[in-house]
Amino acid sequence: MTVSIVIPNYNGKALLVKNLPKVLAVAPQTEIIIVDDSSTDGSVEFLKKNFPKIKLIEKVQNHGFATSVNLGVRAAKGDIVFLLNSDAVPEKGFLTPILENFKHNEQLFAIGCLDKSIEGERIIERGRGIGRFERGFLAHGRGEINQSNTLWASGGSSAFRKHIWEQLGGMDEVFDPFYWEDIDLSYRALKSGFEVVFESKNVVTHSHEEGSIAKSFSSTQIKIISYRNQILFVWKNITDRNYYLNHFMWLPYHLLRSLFTGEGVFVRGLLEALRKLPKIMEARRKAQKLFTRTDAQVLSVFSK
Repeated sequence: MTVSIVIPNYNGKALLVKNLPKVLAVAPQTEIIIVDDSSTDGSVEFLKKNFPKIKLIEKVQNHGFATSVNLGVRAAKGDIVFLLNSDAVPEKGFLTPILENFKHNEQLFAIGCLDKSIEGERIIERGRGIGRFERGFLAHGRGEINQSNTLWASGGSSAFRKHIWEQLGGMDEVFDPFYWEDIDLSYRALKSGFEVVFESKNVVTHSHEEGSIAKSFSSTQIKIISYRNQILFVWKNITDRNYYLNHFMWLPYHLLRSLFTGEGVFVRGLLEALRKLPKIMEARRKAQKLFTRTDAQVLSVFSK
């Protein structure tokens, strides 16, 4: 069983300078693929000059996270693909528990890592993904750090079984440029009968510096995209009748609340989602062909 590491990059030269040598040190014999999302900061030139043996995929047009990751996974030779953000570094020996888990469970699709986040002077350990359906949407957060099932495996520091990834169709690029694509993929896997777990022995140190999202988008744009994708997630994946009706019952509340606060970002997010309605309905139709579990069956495991 072999592993490939895929690192998406957009204007992350400073992070690559800092972190790529550390990644190579803990995974010296592992295929590493970097997908550059049309950077303008000299990332490509830096990689060609200093790391000529690393497989580099250059995109001529900027699309976003899901598109970049899908390109990297398609090019990967490994049976297991480890997705890694450029601001994250796995600890030594991280591949051993990953491979052990995959070897002993053919239905295992993804393994999420313990995220040791460095935020200023604080170190925060983020555990498994949990969530529940409330006020018409999937509300998600982080739970305990013990080994367990998880609602999603983060696209920034998780391992995925490639042949199941391909069966599921990979990340949905309708969520580009960012947010909710990894939750969508994991949720589809869970509803399709596969397993997604959190492994506390797999530790990734995540240095939260200003990333490409904050550099490239305003806070208002980020909120609009986040709301848009949160809405698209429901339209695409939620099939239990009571949850689906609950979503549409709560929409007027969220619309009015957004208007009264003066921001209107939820309204704008909804309008952006409506523009993608034909694509998301087609994606919903395809996804449902694989579903073997109800939303209630999936979420009952992750509501605490």
